[in-house]
Amino acid sequence: MEHIVIIGNGISGVTAARHIRKLSDKKITLISAESEYFFSRTALMYVYMGHMKFEHTQPYENWFWKKNRIELVNAYVESVNHSEKKLHLKGSSDILYDKLIIATGSKPNKFGWPGQDLEGVQGLYSKQDLEGVEKYAPDNKACNRAVIVGGGLIGIELAEMLRSRDIPVTFLVREDSFWNVVLPSGESKMINEHIIEHHIDLRLSTNLVEIIPGENGKAKAVTTDKGDTIACDFVGLTAGVSPNINFLNESGIELGRGVKVNRFLETNIKDIYAIGDCAEQDEAIGNRRPIEAVWYTGRMMGETVAQTICGDKTEYKPGHWFNSAKFLDIEYQTYGWVFSENIKKDFEEHFHWRHSKEKICITVAYHSETKKFLGINTFGIRMRHEIFNSWLTENRDVDYVMEYLKDANFDPEFYTQYESDIVSKFNLELGTTIIPKKKSLKRIFNSA
Repeated sequence: MEHIVIIGNGISGVTAARHIRKLSDKKITLISAESEYFFSRTALMYVYMGHMKFEHTQPYENWFWKKNRIELVNAYVESVNHSEKKLHLKGSSDILYDKLIIATGSKPNKFGWPGQDLEGVQGLYSKQDLEGVEKYAPDNKACNRAVIVGGGLIGIELAEMLRSRDIPVTFLVREDSFWNVVLPSGESKMINEHIIEHHIDLRLSTNLVEIIPGENGKAKAVTTDKGDTIACDFVGLTAGVSPNINFLNESGIELGRGVKVNRFLETNIKDIYAIGDCAEQDEAIGNRRPIEAVWYTGRMMGETVAQTICGDKTEYKPGHWFNSAKFLDIEYQTYGWVFSENIKKDFEEHFHWRHSKEKICITVAYHSETKKFLGINTFGIRMRHEIFNSWLTENRDVDYVMEYLKDANFDPEFYTQYESDIVSKFNLELGTTIIPKKKSLKRIFNSA
């Protein structure tokens, strides 16, 4: 019986295991040093905030794995010997495989800061990281202040967690506006305001210089390039993540920033595949980054590689870009491509609308000459993925999107609607005379 071994039990590895089981009777072994059972990584923050217990983050009952004949091994893989098709495990017996899937995810970035390995200094990615936040920042008595280094989605999640326990937070962001390497300026400015309104000490254009240890070897302060020394009991390193692949350095598997793969998620070594955060596309897929640390692309890669391993060789096709997140109280969605001003293409034009009082806005990107709709960011307004996916596939122009924007609104009918205000501003800025319309959802989905 062919033996499929998967290193990593995150969304990518578990999805691959589940789909291989659906398609075959192959022997499946899932190895993870992080946790015995699969859990939802995006829910970690809610455990700390008291909204759920850790066991509630596990989508499957513990008996699920045995019932589906997926063997779980809780161990750390130290090295891969591809010539013998063997994995060497720390403190455990070697494991032989016929096909290997590497799905080891990411690890928080460190940039050689003095003191970065002190106690009380960590990222927010793993179950162990959650345990570390609980240990070093349990409340505002044990932790008088926390400092977060790096402005992105993980950083703002960690800030929200700590503020939920009334722990003062200083947020060091090297850019001159929050996440403006991704967000256009109007959106980034709004998030700056929202962070400050939540009593977070936001320090823009500020870099960490050093983390200072106390007598007990634990972090007691940080210094910045502005000459400030900030006393603290906890330091969160959230300046992005990178593929967790150090154990593969001597494996013969081709590495870049991640594990190099082709469109079929194959590495340069026969019968070895890589998926999820640790996989790096050798050839670009449209505007997509070579490495995407995103939940849904990890799931798609797991489904794709399962097809290939079970005899139906399938190319990875992630489709149109989309993502969603929360900035404290503000829901964020993005469909297609809306680039920040410093990296957008010459032909990319933006239309930006912001509510006069509430933290609600949208930015629509379109081609300056053809008016082709390129993408949309929404803050505080929930939109339908299916609608925007259809409009992007159909190459609709921006006028069409504005005309039927009401169709994309996901919120129930009793919520406040903003489309009329949005289109009015669009007409005023672009000199158009678009009248907002709405089709029935039945007509929309039948034509999609």
